[in-house]
Amino acid sequence: MIRTRVTDLLDIQYPIIQGGMQWLACAEFAAAVSNAGGLGVISAAMHPSKEDLLEEIRKTRELTSMPFGVNISMLPTVGPGDMTPKYVEAVIEAKVPVVETAGRSPKDFIGDLKQAGVKIIHKVPSVRFAKKAAEIGVDMVTVVGFECGGHPGLDDVPTALIVNKASRAVDIPVLAGGGIVDGRGLLSALSLGAEGVVLGTRFVATQECTAHPAFKEWVVNAQETDTIIIERSIRNPMRAMKNRAAYQVLGMETHGATLKQLLAIISGKVGKKALFEGDIENSTFAIGQAVGLINEIETVEDVVKGIISEAEDLYRYRLAAVFG
Repeated sequence: MIRTRVTDLLDIQYPIIQGGMQWLACAEFAAAVSNAGGLGVISAAMHPSKEDLLEEIRKTRELTSMPFGVNISMLPTVGPGDMTPKYVEAVIEAKVPVVETAGRSPKDFIGDLKQAGVKIIHKVPSVRFAKKAAEIGVDMVTVVGFECGGHPGLDDVPTALIVNKASRAVDIPVLAGGGIVDGRGLLSALSLGAEGVVLGTRFVATQECTAHPAFKEWVVNAQETDTIIIERSIRNPMRAMKNRAAYQVLGMETHGATLKQLLAIISGKVGKKALFEGDIENSTFAIGQAVGLINEIETVEDVVKGIISEAEDLYRYRLAAVFG
């Protein structure tokens, strides 16, 4: 049994949280993670309206009686197209127990969420932002290292270092993200001071994941050298699979392409179409270096139970032997 402040606060069996995984984080997938003992998460960004998100929350509740969360990836700046307030309203109205925020600071929504009893996890790419998140009152913070799929921030700091430092810098629980796929990764994160882990890349290669089989096969056959950082020129670095689209983006960035020009390749609309049609070359796809450790497509339950079993065996036998 692995018990931390994270399992206690979120009322989950294992300290394993599913990443936001836009376009993939649907009700069926999140429910599978929650039913396996972790915390499943549905992505608000998939839904064009508050009502659509409420319907997805309802579907999730039909599929699991366990806690689950909603990921709200907020735009860097507030504007007329910002759906964040509506998403927060949906979370509160539906009495969702956990929300994961990312992007800009969630400080404007902390009071309402806390009053509704919602636990708040904020995802950050650096220790300084972890400190700010703790100061404004979030319940826990996810720190993601350079290895992670998606957006690792601008500092290029690896997971081991950022988790070690963040866990010393804040009093709230720290979740580790980036490069973690198995029991070794979980045990390493716990030893560095984290009290749970966030997995995205590992969950892509699962039977319940709705990505096209071509993407899953790419994951199990890829190596840790098969990802690349793009979008640095627009100060939104993203780790993606090495493919035709990623190299095209890099070339355009070298020649000073604008965000509007890059959107022809990196937009969510393009990515969603490719993800479900199995086009692994002509859109960018967020994926972490942990692909080098993934060798098979399993059920979500087998992934979660395998991580816990391996971590427990390593602790009881290998480390016990090492320390006499």
